[in-house]
Amino acid sequence: MSVLNVADPGQLKRIVIIGAGFAGIELVKGLKNSKYQVVIIDRNNYHTFQPLLYQVATGGLESNSIAYPIRRIVKNKQNLFFRMAEVRYINPEHNEIETTRGSINYDYLVLASGSEPNYFSFEKVKDEMLVLKTIPQALDMRSYILQNFESALISLQGDERDELLNIVIVGGGQTGVELAGALAEMKIHILPTDYPELDFSRMNVYIIEAYDKLISSMSERSSEQSLKYLKQLGVSTLLKTRVIDYNGQQVKLDNGHVISSDTVIWTAGVKGSVIKGLDENVYKSNRIIVDRYSRVINYNNIYALGDVATMSTEKYPNGHPMLAMVAIQQAKLLAKNFIRMQKGRPLKIYFYNNKGIMATIGKNKAVVDLPFLHISGIFAWFIWMFIHLIALIGFRNRLVILTDWIWNYLTYDKALRLIIRPYKRN
Repeated sequence: MSVLNVADPGQLKRIVIIGAGFAGIELVKGLKNSKYQVVIIDRNNYHTFQPLLYQVATGGLESNSIAYPIRRIVKNKQNLFFRMAEVRYINPEHNEIETTRGSINYDYLVLASGSEPNYFSFEKVKDEMLVLKTIPQALDMRSYILQNFESALISLQGDERDELLNIVIVGGGQTGVELAGALAEMKIHILPTDYPELDFSRMNVYIIEAYDKLISSMSERSSEQSLKYLKQLGVSTLLKTRVIDYNGQQVKLDNGHVISSDTVIWTAGVKGSVIKGLDENVYKSNRIIVDRYSRVINYNNIYALGDVATMSTEKYPNGHPMLAMVAIQQAKLLAKNFIRMQKGRPLKIYFYNNKGIMATIGKNKAVVDLPFLHISGIFAWFIWMFIHLIALIGFRNRLVILTDWIWNYLTYDKALRLIIRPYKRN
């Protein structure tokens, strides 16, 4: 096998990081002035700010405004390297990983590969549904929804037109709720102007949630307020309801109801994006078991962070929630621990600092859970915007997104309703 060409580290220890998500990027930033050689590997040459993917999918933001080049992060740092490749296998016996571009040795390996959709029993029909984990998927979703509106204009059958107009979101978590709110606002304020020949009173946006509340990770109050906001926007929310089948045209529910829809969006769950090669005992429910130092059990020089890792604590016996804040905090601590390790200092264990969770359901509508305070409405909406703006990487991205948000707020005109590349389901 060919070798992934990276400069000889010489006397430096080499840390290889797999994945340029929140955890991977934060770790690189924490090690940029360290005495390690750091190599970050990702299948894309950019970092994606995933919390705003739904706004790309609904035409509110440009895709490049939520992406940031990885090479811009590592430039001018002699100890930082980036290689664009997909990791296929870990060979821990030889401290080596195999990628699509060749192999590379490591002294320390950090798995920050994130998560992927968990289809549960719907694996066979996954190609019939849309998902929202990457920028290409967001662009595909935008194109597909707009293509269906264009097709509905020339459809002669009423039932077929309803099928093209209806949108079903499976999963009432944060992504599902935010996406439903954005689509509902499009239905009310934008689509009737773009497609005056269509009767949008026949279009329905559905959220189907098996649990008895929306956004189960949030407080009861925030969950109820989210439901209230969605109802105000006309979203049909079905709680304690399960999808039992989907054939590409009809969604069958466990209560006997059938919804005609060509557009089903799956947001019902995620699982760790694990990489093969480690001992079978380290995998648990598609995540990798780590200790309080983020070190993979049974290995001294392999670590895992964020969604792909499960760290059992007294408060979180089944692992921490799969949130960006967890990944960022774990990466910050691991960077400090690598430096402590080099200096022979004792390592620190990880404690999750829950700074809050939030979701937006539309203009002036958001819910925010802080450790000792629950906020909703326009004030929560401004908090949501501020937090997301400062969390973005790059001044240009912040400026572009702020400008787009101001324009959308004043006009309700999402100018990116473009079918740049037509999308066809497999």
